[in-house]
Amino acid sequence: MGLTKYKLRELIEPSHEVNSDGIYGIDVVRGINNLKEMMRSKADLNGRDLTKFQIVRPGHFVFNHRTSRNGSKFSITYNYDSEPRIFTEDYVVFHIKDDCSNILLKEWLYIYFCRPEFDRYVITNSWGSSTEFFNWDDICDIDVTLPSIEVQRKYVDVYLSLQNNLAAYQSKVDELKLVCDGYLDKLKKENEKKTLGNYIELIDIRNEKGKLGLDSLRGISTEKIFINTKADMLDVSLHNYKVIEPNAFVYVADTSRRGDKIALAFNDSNKSYIVSSIYTAFKVKDENDLDPHYLKMLAQMKTSVET
Repeated sequence: MGLTKYKLRELIEPSHEVNSDGIYGIDVVRGINNLKEMMRSKADLNGRDLTKFQIVRPGHFVFNHRTSRNGSKFSITYNYDSEPRIFTEDYVVFHIKDDCSNILLKEWLYIYFCRPEFDRYVITNSWGSSTEFFNWDDICDIDVTLPSIEVQRKYVDVYLSLQNNLAAYQSKVDELKLVCDGYLDKLKKENEKKTLGNYIELIDIRNEKGKLGLDSLRGISTEKIFINTKADMLDVSLHNYKVIEPNAFVYVADTSRRGDKIALAFNDSNKSYIVSSIYTAFKVKDENDLDPHYLKMLAQMKTSVET
């Protein structure tokens, strides 16, 4: 299989199309998450001048050149929809050159960007002080080694097939979760309400002897799962960090700026984790009275916290 090495600047060029006539409205405004997906903007766009927003045509790429506070990932995607989308002027937009369509497929380039190795490369080569950037010139300076267009198509076909299967599987999972949530909600309405505090107790076990290291360090997301920490842990002592043993819960008491969600997680593994000392940890007093896995399901319901 023959491979050819290129600088990306040989294959791509910037797009400079602006929504100056106001053709596109709030309904087509998009942002980018660090999973390399387009998403509906969370910003308040009422009264916002959309004529300065950039138009991203189907098949064109767009990225956020700010890499700080992004979970060690680079937010880049392409417009995989069939209609144009608009993005704030802070983003960078580009497309594959017309005369390079027989050299590089947009889907193959997207797969290339989705690799963890690419994220590590971007974060390592970002620059700045309080805010770090990976700009257009940095993208252009990337070396890519390409197989033939026919080989690229084979990889893309396999990738798209896997993505379609995953989407179908996720749809079934979502349907099953909806049924489970409905059943749990029915149980909540039919049974006497009891105070949770009667069934749980605070725990405060510290990593005093330093038995658990960085590989055991976790953060908590609003998706109710443990995540790898995003904090800079250079020269940070872990001795005061809290130990979260199997079947224990932990949450972040600060609920501000979390998208109306609470960051909480349940350790259903057979390993112990450590978390920041500012987190609150607890466990079920008697599992004969309350199954911690049932409590986990209640916590994951969208309507689990009544106010």
